Amino acid sequence: MGAYGLSQPEDRIPARQIGKCLKREIRNRECHVMKFDKAKYLAMQDALLSVLPSKAPGITAAEEKKQLLPLLPQDLFPGGAKSGWRQKAAQLNLEAKRQIIRQETKPLTFHLA
Repeated sequence: MGAYGLSQPEDRIPARQIGKCLKREIRNRECHVMKFDKAKYLAMQDALLSVLPSKAPGITAAEEKKQLLPLLPQDLFPGGAKSGWRQKAAQLNLEAKRQIIRQETKPLTFHLA
């Protein structure tokens, strides 16, 4: 059994907690769980879900970032600072929750589930 009692990727993790969020990503059939800033995560998640297309072929991570930056609050991401890491964290978490789908293309593309 892994961190926070998780043994299966299908286990539910509370998405909203006071001040911090738990993020999960699937690594080799195990869940990796970490705490991070709730406001920044939710802002990135909302922006990411708003820019992803609903059907394949989707868009690349670079195209995502280009469309995300104007949507992010400047008080949390001044000038887009640290948005790349947060984008990847939200992307992996949404993939683990099966809300977005990664297409195995070169380069990788993503769209809503």
